[in-house]
Amino acid sequence: MKYLTIVVKPFRAEAVLRVIAEMGVDACAVREAKGYGRQKGYLDRYRGGEFSMAYLPKVEIAVWVDADRYEELRDRVARAARTGRIGDGKVFVVPVAEPGAIEF
Repeated sequence: MKYLTIVVKPFRAEAVLRVIAEMGVDACAVREAKGYGRQKGYLDRYRGGEFSMAYLPKVEIAVWVDADRYEELRDRVARAARTGRIGDGKVFVVPVAEPGAIEF
């Protein structure tokens, strides 16, 4: 089993979640996040003044998937999230030592 953490731009989150649903993934967790990578934030204008956005809005999606299916999911998610500009996002893959969870 693998644990994928997918970080994307907010306007690409729906496309990524659609791909995850098409792959038959039963559950995921979605969080709002802030961060920056190579783009290092940006300058924005508000009421005539400039200010710096040190952290950009992102969406973080956590998915657990079988080890034999994670590569296809990773590749399809990357295609769905890609816009061709800096800051499209990241996919982190972590092996899960003991599959299973306590449900309550």
